[in-house]
Amino acid sequence: MMQHRTIHAQGGTVHYWIDKKENAESIVFTHGVTADHTMFEKQVSYFEKAYTLLLWDVPMHGCSRPYQNFSYQDTAEILHQILVREALHKVFLVGMSMGGYPSQHFAKAYPDQVQGLIALDTTPLGLRYYSKSDLWWLKQVVPMAKVFPTAILRWSMAASVSLTHYAYQTMRSMLAPLSKAEILEQMRVAYTYFAIENQDVSFPFPVLILVGEKDCTGKVKTYCKAWAKHTGYPLHFIQKARHFSNADNPDQVNKEIETFIVSIRQGSDSHASL
Repeated sequence: MMQHRTIHAQGGTVHYWIDKKENAESIVFTHGVTADHTMFEKQVSYFEKAYTLLLWDVPMHGCSRPYQNFSYQDTAEILHQILVREALHKVFLVGMSMGGYPSQHFAKAYPDQVQGLIALDTTPLGLRYYSKSDLWWLKQVVPMAKVFPTAILRWSMAASVSLTHYAYQTMRSMLAPLSKAEILEQMRVAYTYFAIENQDVSFPFPVLILVGEKDCTGKVKTYCKAWAKHTGYPLHFIQKARHFSNADNPDQVNKEIETFIVSIRQGSDSHASL
């Protein structure tokens, strides 16, 4: 059963939910921009019986509002503090969209605590992937969103990332508590600090890239293909899914994640028996 806990950081109070199992692999789920931990409802119901699960509302999101002085390095340090408090020494990271950036920053800072990374409809850290034009367009997202009335903005954001009614309604429910100003500020900070803190990284653990086959959010699919080509990381497309693929097609996403975890665990067991 998920237990709701908090941790105090320099910018505010951060909320997280944990369900610990004895002698079980641990999975940390990190949500996307303007979302919160509830976006992983279908993953929790699938993995909760056999895995230790940790979900959190990233600073400035969900219950972790208000929050001052956001940065991805700060989110990585907060996640580290949570794992230390909960005595989770090795984890699998699942980062969805913006959630991929706290996950990657944490993985760079604390690689020994990571068993594997599942990059879910997100994009890589690395200077090679993003042109000056890409970064310029990133800065235009908020000014363009600002012209929409609040109701249309919420509708367009939910509709653009979802293919199924469930995914659409889940996104709408996460946007509902947010004012237009909060939505715009979350996007502004997320995109601004991505560019500021972007850096080249190299991970010593397995990485799996998952992306909806119909993901039309920015250039996510293009970046994922470049990421896989440059690193050799496996890239699997989620069928019948857009950007919110873990809600559009949770069955495939859950099986992809579990197969990845089991393969790493079996590899570790085989090495241990040598």
